[in-house]
Amino acid sequence: MNSPITIRVQKVKKNRIRERLFIFLILVVILLLVSFFADKIVPYAPYAQNLSLSRQPPSAAHWMGTDQYGRDVFSRVIVGAQASVFSTLILVGVISVFGTAAGTLCGYFGGRTDSVVMRVSDVCLAFPGLVFALAIAALLGGGISNAVIALAVISWPKYARVARGQTLALKNSDFIAAARLAGDTSAQMILRHILPNILGPILVTAMLDIGTMMMELAGLSFLGLGAQPPMAEWGNMMSGGRSMLQTYPWLVLSPGVAIFLTVVTFNLLGDTVRDYLDPKNAGSQ
Repeated sequence: MNSPITIRVQKVKKNRIRERLFIFLILVVILLLVSFFADKIVPYAPYAQNLSLSRQPPSAAHWMGTDQYGRDVFSRVIVGAQASVFSTLILVGVISVFGTAAGTLCGYFGGRTDSVVMRVSDVCLAFPGLVFALAIAALLGGGISNAVIALAVISWPKYARVARGQTLALKNSDFIAAARLAGDTSAQMILRHILPNILGPILVTAMLDIGTMMMELAGLSFLGLGAQPPMAEWGNMMSGGRSMLQTYPWLVLSPGVAIFLTVVTFNLLGDTVRDYLDPKNAGSQ
């Protein structure tokens, strides 16, 4: 039995984790709201060109300067959040749902389907992820939607592996046997008993994967296989200004800092969610 001092330490630790979780959730909500209402809050039209203002440095009128076409970089960074953030969230949502469904079914039923799906996942995991995504994106052609498809094709196996391992650990548990004796069908056991117990690791994996997927989407756009000009997307904006990095650094640094801050925010949120769901901290709830 834990001593009063140990219990007190656990409560303090849990409260600090909750405070961090609350702070990072607020930051993510603010980011999502800014992304959703970007078109309404930008100070300038993000696609309006004015060559007389080309390559102006950051100032009170243009906080992040202007690009080679005289477009306000700050407005384009804000609008670019729509493509960068929402495309990433859609991508993570698709691969987590598909991967979890595949892994759960394979782990529960096993057999030949399990062997085939796991061998396919082995093939996907055998290649460097971004290199494989580059090949698929090149075959599909440019565009943000094709970049999302390319990354989805190679990113779902990690969720399938996690879900399958968790399902294998649970399917022979006593409460699953009791549910089977009570007459639950396979679908009922998966939906009522297995999925609720494996969602924790899946959620943590998805939260930590957001930053990775955002950087890989930006990387594909930077290489010309994602968002195409004149679309405002952070990776595409960095690609458009890379030749002017030494003379007009704000063209690259502005979207780069946006990617950095967004990735750090989601990674810190993922770390905090993992700490909050850690069974070692359960005793202090």
